[in-house]
Amino acid sequence: MSVRYQYYPFPALAYGCRYCYANATKPTPSLSLTFSKHRRVPLSPPHSSTFSIITNLFFFQNPNFLTGNTLFLRMQCTLTKRRKKREMEENQSRFCSVSGMSKNKAMVERLQRYGIITSSKVAEVMVTVDRALFVPDGAAPYDDSPMAIGYNATISAPHMHAMCLQLLEENLRPGMHALDVGSGTGYLTACFALMVGPQGRAVGVEHIPELVSFSIENIQKSAAATLLKDGSLSVHAGDGRQGWPEFAPYDAIHVGAAAPEIPQPLIDQLKPGGRMVIPVGNIFQDLKIVDKNSDGSISVRTETSVRYVPLTSREAQLRGY
Repeated sequence: MSVRYQYYPFPALAYGCRYCYANATKPTPSLSLTFSKHRRVPLSPPHSSTFSIITNLFFFQNPNFLTGNTLFLRMQCTLTKRRKKREMEENQSRFCSVSGMSKNKAMVERLQRYGIITSSKVAEVMVTVDRALFVPDGAAPYDDSPMAIGYNATISAPHMHAMCLQLLEENLRPGMHALDVGSGTGYLTACFALMVGPQGRAVGVEHIPELVSFSIENIQKSAAATLLKDGSLSVHAGDGRQGWPEFAPYDAIHVGAAAPEIPQPLIDQLKPGGRMVIPVGNIFQDLKIVDKNSDGSISVRTETSVRYVPLTSREAQLRGY
């Protein structure tokens, strides 16, 4: 069996999620992989060559189990048709042999087994919101990898959604206000809405109007449909870097793309006691946790190193950044 590494047109620079690092093993012809329980370990420097095999990447239970939402690297095996078909069937049966919401639940349970989801509330909401409703037709909705949604945008991998929901859980209690910047297909906005409930407010901001329309259609098919109808959930077309002042201040703010620095309007719209989760950086990015103290000052800490698409203008995004 020969192994071919296919590179996508993104810089070959990324870090793995500190939650998901496994023991390093180089790929062998049999593609056997060795895994350990999730634990925090020091990060290795990234490799800078786009056209050579990246020897310092760690491989997880899912080779596409990468932090962030950049479509970075996929490994494709050249096999005979028979072997390839058998491998696909084995992978499918190993994950889940049923369809629809059962597969969505199996995805969540897998994230629980691997220690990504530890909160029962986050597990409950991710089971309730079927990810398949929020990805383009033909995509593999339950794969733990980011996927393209058009317009040079992506939907993050399920493990990143789970991580962000857990980081914001205490600020997503019933009656609270949540802002989702770069809301894309509406998946995380719908999760926010279910967590804050009808007495709260969940707001998505997306600067691609076509994605706003797509997200509204998706939400209307989901468990969050009644919240969209009663007005406690809304999605708007606009520059997310400016937030959405109409429903500020927010207890929780999530940003789904990497900003070169934390936008001041988002800090201003964060409620005292509120929390923002935002990837920050250009080539090297960190997921930052921004907490606003009761006196209005902010505390910032780094949660993990990540790789996200950039938070930029609509025009730059449509040009390919």
